[in-house]
Amino acid sequence: MITAVRPRPGDYRIVAVLLAVLATGYVLTGKAQTVTPAPRTPVDVSKLGSQVGERVPDFSLKDQEGTTRTLSSIMGPNGAMIVFYRSADW
Repeated sequence: MITAVRPRPGDYRIVAVLLAVLATGYVLTGKAQTVTPAPRTPVDVSKLGSQVGERVPDFSLKDQEGTTRTLSSIMGPNGAMIVFYRSADW
């Protein structure tokens, strides 16, 4: 059996005082300093796989239902849009 406990009026003040003490100690110890991140190097996207407008080589892959699909099997009159989705169970 789970019993709900209603907080008393003074409970919130105790929590507020404890948080204020912890925050003051955190600031006084110097751990609240901001850290400047290292500068990022630019990424050359032209080296990251296929580019927009490139032809896709013929392939044979299984879809989410286990059916084998090829590029020619999904190609329509206007082309095809291929979306790769990374699931959590790879």
